[in-house]
Amino acid sequence: MKIPHLNTKDILEVNDLTKEEILSIFQLASKLKKTRNSGKLLKPLKNKTLAMIFEKNSTRTRVSFEAGMYELGGLAMFLSSNDIQLGRGETFADTAKVLSRYVDGIMIRTDQHSKVVEIAKESSIPVINGLTDDAHPCQALTDYFTIYERGNLEGTNLVYIGDGNNMAHSLLLGAAILGVNITAVCPRGYQPDLHVVETAIEISRKTGSSIAVTTSINDAVINCDYLYTDVWTSMGQEKEAAKRKKAFSKYRITTELMRKCPAHCKVMHCLPAHRGEEIDAEVIDSPQSIVFDQAENRLHLQKALLCALMK
Repeated sequence: MKIPHLNTKDILEVNDLTKEEILSIFQLASKLKKTRNSGKLLKPLKNKTLAMIFEKNSTRTRVSFEAGMYELGGLAMFLSSNDIQLGRGETFADTAKVLSRYVDGIMIRTDQHSKVVEIAKESSIPVINGLTDDAHPCQALTDYFTIYERGNLEGTNLVYIGDGNNMAHSLLLGAAILGVNITAVCPRGYQPDLHVVETAIEISRKTGSSIAVTTSINDAVINCDYLYTDVWTSMGQEKEAAKRKKAFSKYRITTELMRKCPAHCKVMHCLPAHRGEEIDAEVIDSPQSIVFDQAENRLHLQKALLCALMK
């Protein structure tokens, strides 16, 4: 099994990787998925240990990383902020230095992106961003791997509807790197960070992808190959729920909207989904939905990342 070489110690955002590195990770993920489905488990990370720091709850991130490390022959350690000294005021820098002497890699899921940056700066081992308020690279890489399995990435039209959040940021950067055309459809006041959009546009000048941000849904979906959405209210934004529900009321993937899309259009969602809000239950359960393929692919894609970083 060929494990790709990466020119980065850490993966904090999608653009820490080049197009060639991402495609090599996709190739490895495909190999790992195929061998697992055939009943064989390759164990290149035997005797390796991953520390998983969680300051935010998770289903897919925790289970996919923990199961992935086990299947690769290693061990994953779940560390909530209440279980370790971060909860009692130890700095992220000190935590990074200590963990670097115990384990072979760190995955952290937290709020402020600066925390992940500090952990990566102070650690001598690889660090993976499992989610911050600014970025969700593991999910975005998984999403593009899910598209990659179905054919060409370059020239594919992806439309994202909803909040210009961490998910939108990572999808924009990934699209720019991989040559995917992306349109982020967001209500005014909830559009992606301007710096992220500008960075994606700059990258896209080399790859030829189209990067657009708009408030108009109907124009965006006419030629879309993939239609993507996320929850309106992320963790930590619960106090804004009523305000957001009003602002996003027209930014939904409904059965009616699907009729305006090409017949081949597939529906994507990073989960968890609030059925009846950002997406109709009929849509997420329809033959056009590849939502649960995405969820499964978190396991295979992250196993490839772990191999590439911790081999």
